[in-house]
Amino acid sequence: MHTKKVTINYLKNSKQKLTMITAYDALFASIFDGFVDMILVGDSLEMSFGGKNDTLEASMDSMIYHTKAVCNGAKLSYIIMDMPFGSVISKEIALKNSVRAYKETNADAIKIEATFNNLEIIKHIIDNGISVVAHIGLIPQNSRCESGYHIKGKSDNEADSLLNLALNLEQAGVTMIVVEGVVESVASKITNSLKIPVIGIGSGANTNGQVLVWSDMFGFFDKFKPKFVKRFLNGKELVQKALTNYIDEVKKGEFPSKEHYYKG
Repeated sequence: MHTKKVTINYLKNSKQKLTMITAYDALFASIFDGFVDMILVGDSLEMSFGGKNDTLEASMDSMIYHTKAVCNGAKLSYIIMDMPFGSVISKEIALKNSVRAYKETNADAIKIEATFNNLEIIKHIIDNGISVVAHIGLIPQNSRCESGYHIKGKSDNEADSLLNLALNLEQAGVTMIVVEGVVESVASKITNSLKIPVIGIGSGANTNGQVLVWSDMFGFFDKFKPKFVKRFLNGKELVQKALTNYIDEVKKGEFPSKEHYYKG
């Protein structure tokens, strides 16, 4: 449990595995705050809470709104804001949106889904004083153009390309790298080749830490369960059981009882 604000220096020097979880509001951010090292305000909210098939409809306005809420609830964990689809398509647009994210929220860093095509854009943002977390491997914002979600690093060429990209991102100055949906051996090689933290999701246990979407890991989102998700709580069942108890007590006249009355 953290008692002081988590900084990038702490994350880079930690000898323990790092933990990251998503949050989208002040309530859950306050519950997670200090327990996890990092909170990610992910565009995954479009799927988990918006009922969408992908993350592409997230906007700068919505991401800033949710990041503000998370920052209101979390004062200790390191806060990372996802940059939505289309927000970093050129140096000028990317810098404008990144500056806005920093000015309008208290996020410690922004996260960008990275390829060789936007490497110079990412470096441009960093050179202007903004911390960037790079996301490589399975890139959710490419799901439509790639016709779904596919594991990366299966071929030697793809594995070499991912390692080369990670090394170039480190040289560009990124704060850390999230590696998603990458073959375990490739994710391990990337982690061992870099000096900055590597956070995995669906990429094995040999990265410097892990990240999961909170509604997946606590069993609230059950439309599908990715192979890499472990459910640490049957949240949906527990809430529905409590809800059923509430309904039963209201119908039977047991709630509210005298202890819940205001007395004049």
